Amino acid sequence: MLDSLQDFIPEASLDQVTALLSHDNLVVKVKQERITRHGDYRRLPNGKHQITINSNLNPYRFLITLIHEIAHFETYKSYGKLIKPHGSEWKSVFQHLMLGFLRPEVFPSDVLPLLASHFKNPKASSDSDTVLSLKLKQFDPPNGKIFIFDVPTGATFRLHNGKLFRKGSKRRKRFEATELASGRLYVFNPNAEVELVKELDDI
Repeated sequence: MLDSLQDFIPEASLDQVTALLSHDNLVVKVKQERITRHGDYRRLPNGKHQITINSNLNPYRFLITLIHEIAHFETYKSYGKLIKPHGSEWKSVFQHLMLGFLRPEVFPSDVLPLLASHFKNPKASSDSDTVLSLKLKQFDPPNGKIFIFDVPTGATFRLHNGKLFRKGSKRRKRFEATELASGRLYVFNPNAEVELVKELDDI
């Protein structure tokens, strides 16, 4: 697995990642894209531990996600399972593990200040940090989608699950949108990626 990981993470991070993964009981698997999460960690019934990461992530997002999940493993080893998944123990471990990667050989110089800010109090998902998430998405390959903040007010857009929405007004940070089929009102983070539907009659 370590041989294949070098295809997914920044080259300068490989030695550190190899050291972190030098556990007989820890397995890392690269999976096809899962819309609801970038990766996960679980303790298997046989006592081993498994991390899965989505294969479609850019190298910087992949590395952050991998260290996020390794932090779960290290937290379990140190504190057991009777703690909050993303509580203070996990945050402390995640901060400690990421510190050695926050250098220009690993991350672009314009990403480093955003990472430093984020890791003062890391969240359960880096997607909740809109500024960092938008910056990291700049390194993704084109996918034909746009950010919801670029969708004109009143325009129709489609989510990955095929549901159609009409964009409404902006709240403090998020955008309102009405699902066309149900009429229900939803709110979206500005970094949500959607497919713009130019003419409703064409769908």
